[in-house]
Amino acid sequence: MTDANMPPMPPYAPQPPVKKPRTNLIIIGAAAAVIAAIVGTGIFVVHSRDDSKPAATAKSAPADTATAVRAPDPTPTYADVDAGSFLIGLKTTSKQCFGSAGCNVTVEPDLTLAIDSSLVDPDAVYDITYTIHGDESGPVIETAELSSGTGLSYTPSVISTASSGTKVTVEITDVTQEG
Repeated sequence: MTDANMPPMPPYAPQPPVKKPRTNLIIIGAAAAVIAAIVGTGIFVVHSRDDSKPAATAKSAPADTATAVRAPDPTPTYADVDAGSFLIGLKTTSKQCFGSAGCNVTVEPDLTLAIDSSLVDPDAVYDITYTIHGDESGPVIETAELSSGTGLSYTPSVISTASSGTKVTVEITDVTQEG
């Protein structure tokens, strides 16, 4: 057998080169960019904070020059809280009348601070004594407690009036600071 009888074989076509995906390269590059951005931001923040501080000097002050001493912050001062520091009214929470026999009325103090709240010591506790007029047995004396500058504690008062037309009023008689 001779090679002349065999049809010529076509030459093998070269395989196209296999393209390797660049996904890993892209992910690594993106991660490096993110890390560089974080580090750069951190460096920027540290330097911006350091710029606000005055630079330290190695010079010492001459012996005859007085050095400035920073005074401590002054202790805050608060106003003397007294009866005039508040406005008071009464809030009626319930009222039950019995014809000509009068009414049972439940009232609560409605206190308003009449001075600037920053003048009130937030750590102090104040006892606010007030008198309710209009009860058929006579004045009713109650006490409310103001703490933390805004927290008010009290017990609602139940009074009996002679008639449904009886006017119930209130006045602050004393304010004392505990402790």
